[in-house]
Amino acid sequence: MQPTTKKAIVLFDGVCNLYNASVEFTLKHDKKHHFIFAALQSDVARDILLHYPKEFTKKDSILLIKNKKIYSESTAVLLIVKEFNGIWKLFLIFWIIPKFLRDNVYRFIGL
Repeated sequence: MQPTTKKAIVLFDGVCNLYNASVEFTLKHDKKHHFIFAALQSDVARDILLHYPKEFTKKDSILLIKNKKIYSESTAVLLIVKEFNGIWKLFLIFWIIPKFLRDNVYRFIGL
């Protein structure tokens, strides 16, 4: 199933409490309803990921599909935060940090 929704799709590790809390946080701050969600362990996510490179099928974190492009780890988080209002926009300063460093911090927090 190729994603056809105009909303961005957030795929998350459904067995991780941190990611479940992140989904709740996103739902609370997504005032314009930009996102829909599915657990990475779901059949829906599996079907969606068939249309993307294999490297994304092994992620145990968060994936964002927006405009038919897929983003992972810190890039996915920053693109999600970009849709929030208010003080959360300050987190976009992290774009200046190289992706490999951002992703290492992201993985460390996820431990």
